[in-house]
Amino acid sequence: MEKVAIVILNWNGAKMLRQYLPGVLRYSCDEATVYVADNASTDDSLDLLRSEFPEVKLIVFDKNWGFADGYNKALRQIDAEYYLLLNSDIEVTHHWLTPLIELMDAHQDIAACQPKLLSIFDRDRFEYAGASGGYLDRYGYPFCRGRIFETVERDNGQYDYQADVLWATGAALMVRAVDYWAVGGLDGRFFAHNEEIDLCWRLRIRGRRIVCLPESQVYHVGGGTLPKSNPMKTFLNFRNNLTMLYKCLPDGELQHVMRWRWALDYLAAWEMLILKRNWGDFCAVYRARRAFRRWRHDFDADRRQIQDSRVEKEIPEQRRFSLLWQYYVKGRKYFSTLPE
Repeated sequence: MEKVAIVILNWNGAKMLRQYLPGVLRYSCDEATVYVADNASTDDSLDLLRSEFPEVKLIVFDKNWGFADGYNKALRQIDAEYYLLLNSDIEVTHHWLTPLIELMDAHQDIAACQPKLLSIFDRDRFEYAGASGGYLDRYGYPFCRGRIFETVERDNGQYDYQADVLWATGAALMVRAVDYWAVGGLDGRFFAHNEEIDLCWRLRIRGRRIVCLPESQVYHVGGGTLPKSNPMKTFLNFRNNLTMLYKCLPDGELQHVMRWRWALDYLAAWEMLILKRNWGDFCAVYRARRAFRRWRHDFDADRRQIQDSRVEKEIPEQRRFSLLWQYYVKGRKYFSTLPE
């Protein structure tokens, strides 16, 4: 069994691999085996990997399985104590991996962890996708230490302390293999978006800890697969977020939260249309709501299993306030200004 397997899921990412894979190998190969799992790329990714990076272990798929199932299928072929899921557009730094390994070795109750994510375009600013560890509000809206909605903070060391979080970013996620498979891995039905939040929430329900360790830091391009304003991304985010709530919310909260989300989602759709004149995203929200209604009961067995496995009755990293109220009404744009 390997100690650490760094697994990069690639789809037509030759440019990113050429730019950032050398750093991963330089700063990680002494402590980890590096894999690239290719989701049926049609660019020159495979030729590049075989010719310029022969030390990388290749897993090649004959179709694009998406982020979630792509990782599941790749990880089933790897025997390691820790998996480190790493985006192809991550620039790692010297000594980035050692603190994560030491943390996991020292604390058997930690199932997963992440480094601090900074923007590769503005290196003093957090990166949107995970910043310094993620949380949820009571209605399922994700936010991070360093990023709330579109407000991304500068990194002035304000979150340079280890913290328990609800979710760790899928851009650079170290997870204990035994924990990953204990909850069934990423939900392949999601395809992409919200899948790492769903995974981490299921782990937290079982009483396992998720941690951000800013002693380790990496830089992220972000938006490497889909741009921020993209109807498919909007569709996946809304559909998968609702599905995650249906699976993971305790019985006493589910009906209340879903009623509010019905109103808030349609309010968001009309805001996209009227204020932003974005017809594509407006339609995507309606399609996401319909898709959730159609497949919701496909997750009934998942919900029962998750609720039966519940160890944590109340998870402190799922905050009890409304993030929309705090951000838009109270004007609290930074994590440090939110209620405890």
